Amino acid sequence: MSSFSDQPDNEPLQRTSFMNVPKSVQSFWDKFQASIAYDASPLFYEAFHFDDNEPTANALAALVLSGQKRATAGLLWTNELTNKPLPKVGDLSVVTDWHGVPVCIIESTHIEIVPFDSVSDSFAAIEGEGDKTLRYWREAHWRFFSRECQRIGRGRVPGLVEKRSGAFFRLVKCTTNAPPCRAATGGTRHGQGYQQASRSA
Repeated sequence: MSSFSDQPDNEPLQRTSFMNVPKSVQSFWDKFQASIAYDASPLFYEAFHFDDNEPTANALAALVLSGQKRATAGLLWTNELTNKPLPKVGDLSVVTDWHGVPVCIIESTHIEIVPFDSVSDSFAAIEGEGDKTLRYWREAHWRFFSRECQRIGRGRVPGLVEKRSGAFFRLVKCTTNAPPCRAATGGTRHGQGYQQASRSA
């Protein structure tokens, strides 16, 4: 798998935020901002909840908090359709529960684009869902990506030969779970009034 957005740790991140922090999570973000020594606003990427149903959205958020879920995946076609940039290394996102209540802030640490059929056992384990096997990952994400393809009018999940029309994957770490406290631990998005248009698992 080839990385396309890694950046050396000693190189300063200078960019303009794709979106403004939504009012629904502004207080949570402000507490996080007060706990750090730099302006994080240019690094804000999105506020989102996982998946397209309440039980899974809340369960996956809990896995992030526990440190078991350290990666997430999204359908590249969705970003292409909505002209939404992919996340970059260093970007910060607010994870919420299904009802939009902020749960934690995650930092993107590594991003790759791969076809669905090329997902590795190691990535499936890092996603931390189910029994953490590749078989479970493929079954769960095939169902989710199939629903996502229907939502955006694409007929099927990208396969092995569609390198640039596959999924994007990001490794993440949980930056905070109770602002202003910090944590060292680290998928599917569905917007309900948030400024984003992609989903991931």
